[in-house]
Amino acid sequence: MRRSMMSIQSAKKQVAALKEQLNKWAHEYYVLDQPTVEDFEYDRIYQQLVALEEQFPELVTSDSPTQRVGGKILSNFEKVTHEIPMMSLSDVFSKEEIIAFDARVKKLLNVSQVDYCCELKIDGLAISLRYENGHFVRGATRGNGTIGENITDNLKTVKSIPYILQQPASFEVRGECYMPKASFVALNQTREEEGLAVFANPRNAAAGSLRQLDTKITSKRNLSTFLYTVADFGPLKAESQSAALKELQTYGLRVNPEFRLVHNVEEIWEYVEEFHEKRTTLPYEIDGIVIKVNSFAQQEQLGYTVKVPRFSTAYKFPPEEVETEILDIEWTVGRTGVLTPTAVMTPVKVAGTTVSRASLHNGDFIQQKDIRLGDHVLIFKAGDIIPEVAKVFTEKRTTQEPYLLPTNCPVCQSQLVHLDEEVALRCINPMCPAQLAEGLNHFVSRNAMNIDGLGPKIIQQLFEKKLVKDVADLYRLKVEDFYQLDKVKEKSANNFYTAIQQSKNNSLEHLLFGLGIRHVGAKAAKILAAHFGSLEKIAEADVLEIQQLETIGTTIADSLTAYFAKPEVAILISELKELGVNLNYLGAAASSDSIFSGKTIVLTGKLEQFTREDLKQLLESRGAKVTGSVSAKTDFVIAGSDAGSKLVKAQQLDIPVLTEDDFKQQLQEDDHA
Repeated sequence: MRRSMMSIQSAKKQVAALKEQLNKWAHEYYVLDQPTVEDFEYDRIYQQLVALEEQFPELVTSDSPTQRVGGKILSNFEKVTHEIPMMSLSDVFSKEEIIAFDARVKKLLNVSQVDYCCELKIDGLAISLRYENGHFVRGATRGNGTIGENITDNLKTVKSIPYILQQPASFEVRGECYMPKASFVALNQTREEEGLAVFANPRNAAAGSLRQLDTKITSKRNLSTFLYTVADFGPLKAESQSAALKELQTYGLRVNPEFRLVHNVEEIWEYVEEFHEKRTTLPYEIDGIVIKVNSFAQQEQLGYTVKVPRFSTAYKFPPEEVETEILDIEWTVGRTGVLTPTAVMTPVKVAGTTVSRASLHNGDFIQQKDIRLGDHVLIFKAGDIIPEVAKVFTEKRTTQEPYLLPTNCPVCQSQLVHLDEEVALRCINPMCPAQLAEGLNHFVSRNAMNIDGLGPKIIQQLFEKKLVKDVADLYRLKVEDFYQLDKVKEKSANNFYTAIQQSKNNSLEHLLFGLGIRHVGAKAAKILAAHFGSLEKIAEADVLEIQQLETIGTTIADSLTAYFAKPEVAILISELKELGVNLNYLGAAASSDSIFSGKTIVLTGKLEQFTREDLKQLLESRGAKVTGSVSAKTDFVIAGSDAGSKLVKAQQLDIPVLTEDDFKQQLQEDDHA
């Protein structure tokens, strides 16, 4: 049946009116928690929209309420680089620590009184939402703080996240995606009925739901959000945290209403005690209180350490404690030679999960608590995550023999030592297989050299078959060497070899972090690499040169200079250079003469000739800016196979799209320009 233009125009108006009405009701229900209509009325209007969109499919838009049900099958989650890192918070566990935090803030600001904004610490998954001209264009997980995963399609199924803001604006806002308690109970009841494993707690359920490759499954999980931080302000005018939370609400974004402006530690503690009591009555899980300096000007003045902001901290509620029995104590050797003891226990349920192992930290911890095999102990989850022993029930003890700490390395049998000012036992044999293997596992990890496929099992086999003894040996491996490993065929062997060769092109900060220098984390490595530019210059720097860098203190400076003073390290660096491993910071080499300089570029699809990270670094080294989403400001898109919505959007906006071969041709022209 043919449809007249008049009927299409009429339908278009009806669809627009229905969408506006449904979005208004959804905002009242999911964001404001103030529904104004009964569910049956919402459902009636919703079905009218469904019927019209079925009759006129060309009127279906991505911001329609009917698209919340999902239905897209994803192949994977592409990586997203957070231009402004999503940092974690320091933790405090007592009123005394809050007092110390307040005193530290006042001292750094040189003031006698500071206002704070207190917020509930929602137990969910940290997310970042990007809006452009009022439209939701990208959602990502926190990941490691610098690189997360693009979960936009799954977040579009979360009804408390608006597709379109109530005011047109471009900014990035961050918060927590969580599963309400009622949704969690209903989900687990359904899974039990279907014979499926249940989720341990709402946080795990939320995280698993957001990482579903079938968006329809995510849609059924009834997730929600609270937003609390503006990363990129755009048009927002707020000058304080409490004002920003209020302003976000004017854009239609959901903010937890329980935030409170307080003026001293006593008011902070009143808030803590109030919500510790209310915790079980809330419709969502919280595991503490977030305390932030309210003034943005003061926040900027306080700044950040390498890992956390100085202007904020999180008070963690006291954990649940449970009794169990110590069956055994196992010792593992880390990449720096430190031995870590772990208690093997009778399995018990703590804070929503069943645990059978608990950290004992070090030998001194065992001796101070006088922990013995067979002891009944009280365990808890530190930060509701890591099981630890809180107390030994000595009155229930059945053995008179104290636990004897090991004197020799459990792997290489070398004698163990206590180094100055350390409580840990340490194996100082530089050729200890456990240390070498752990060091290599660290070297190939994602934040280091990111050598895809080389997990602990492959590394262990390479060691056992004497194919590698240090990181330089990785770059000496041939394809046929991998044939000696269990269950490794031609395709896997080629993939391993290719991944190793591609890692040679990584920027310096990845190599520096991968070397496993004590106290040098990924962020410190980036700061050092950007400042000095090459590994040779870092190796030549003295303590004073290193110390003057922002957030790099004496501990890191001393560790670096001690590391590079070792003769074997000089040999290793020389070997890596001869083997073709890049020793320079690529971000520092941006050229204004490049045809890519100043261009905004988006990568999409499966790349065959580059890894995504290598290509990003290559473009940035030539002055380009690589972003995660296509907009009118994008200069061109580089598309691999199976490119999806980004390619479609680029075509809609008439943005040039290059294949990998097109890009390589431009690269050659750039090199000869």
